[in-house]
Amino acid sequence: MVDQPRATLQELAKAVGVSKATLYRFCKTRDQLVLRLMTHCAQVMKQALADSHLDSAPPRAALRSLIEQHLAHKELTAFLIYNWKPDTELEPDIMNSWSGYQETLDGFFLRGQREGVFRVDITAAALSELLIAVITSMVDAERRGRIARMGIAQVAEQMMLHGIAADPGGGPGGRAAG
Repeated sequence: MVDQPRATLQELAKAVGVSKATLYRFCKTRDQLVLRLMTHCAQVMKQALADSHLDSAPPRAALRSLIEQHLAHKELTAFLIYNWKPDTELEPDIMNSWSGYQETLDGFFLRGQREGVFRVDITAAALSELLIAVITSMVDAERRGRIARMGIAQVAEQMMLHGIAADPGGGPGGRAAG
């Protein structure tokens, strides 16, 4: 559905190795298929939050696990990148399946801020959005051949923890003078 966004149900069935009748029994329309996949994505991504122990593991370890968990499901992330639309948030069936996802991420970053691990000059909600943006952009860039698969998790982790400054402390090569 990512590589051939206009594929028919018959073409999609062939791509995944099932008959059109089998796919049709699963979902009668493309919209139903997208809805089911969005709901499945939500279940998998919420399980990634749980498996990362965001409420109990040390924040840096939990962040590393969270990034790795999300990258383990790159195909679902790519599906979300290409199928999440602004009006998706108006669809109660989809949004109900995602309930709690953002709040859990926000709570994790807030805990990390309180423990002095994450910076406090950026809100927890903004850190959540930045994490999602970093992960999705890395998945998309790798899919398009812009970056190598190797080391994506480390790049995402370093970006979240240290940003793009050469020296976050402001030493030589760090913040510009003036």
